[in-house]
Amino acid sequence: MAGHSKWANIKHRKGAQDAKRGKVFTKLIKEITVAAKIGGGDIEGNPRLRTAIDKAKSENMPKDTIERAIKKGTGDMDGVNYEEGTFEGYGPGGVAVIVEFMTDNRTRTVADVRHIFNKHNGSLGVSGSVSYLFDRKGLISFPTENDFDTIFEAALEAGAEDVKDEGDSYEVITDPSNFIEVREAIAEKGLKWETAEITMLPQTMVQVEGKQAEQMLKMMDKLEDNDDVQNVYANFDISDEDYASLMG
Repeated sequence: MAGHSKWANIKHRKGAQDAKRGKVFTKLIKEITVAAKIGGGDIEGNPRLRTAIDKAKSENMPKDTIERAIKKGTGDMDGVNYEEGTFEGYGPGGVAVIVEFMTDNRTRTVADVRHIFNKHNGSLGVSGSVSYLFDRKGLISFPTENDFDTIFEAALEAGAEDVKDEGDSYEVITDPSNFIEVREAIAEKGLKWETAEITMLPQTMVQVEGKQAEQMLKMMDKLEDNDDVQNVYANFDISDEDYASLMG
């Protein structure tokens, strides 16, 4: 299965097993703060903030925690000044990897991320080295107990670009500019998504297996676990057999 779907499933399973809610909250608070700083605290006029708040609510973040993060972003409360940016590089087997970060210490973050790449048979590249292999899209994923035809009709009527049956999930692809509009239109049909986010979808996939597959999953896990890393995208593909073996 394609990397973004496979990794989403792994993260979902890991989240249930590890209950890393504190770490999830930390990353979401950063995103809310930066979104409010850049676009203001009004969610109706700030799609990035609205998306971040919706995601925080889906993780059951308390309302007062969300409000404090917004106030820190708008300057109504003292807060940390975060810098955001992107690293690009390669994982085992030539897999393309994009790492989005938010940090109050870029030197520390560069050192940490480079160490993770090097330790797992990867290497950091220059800006633009792999980003051309991805498209920024809205992605809304549904469990297969939903009716595909209903999702398909609602999504396309709302202006979605594509609807796919990925076997273990149904995926709606949108342009980032109308992601919220499509998501809300689908919600009005009574459909409940599993994940809804702006993401980077790979144009082509790189098959990894055996040792390389194991290294790739460990590398993704370590990057996701870093406090300064917000999102990780990669174009790896792993067979269901390797996936089952590696996940035990």
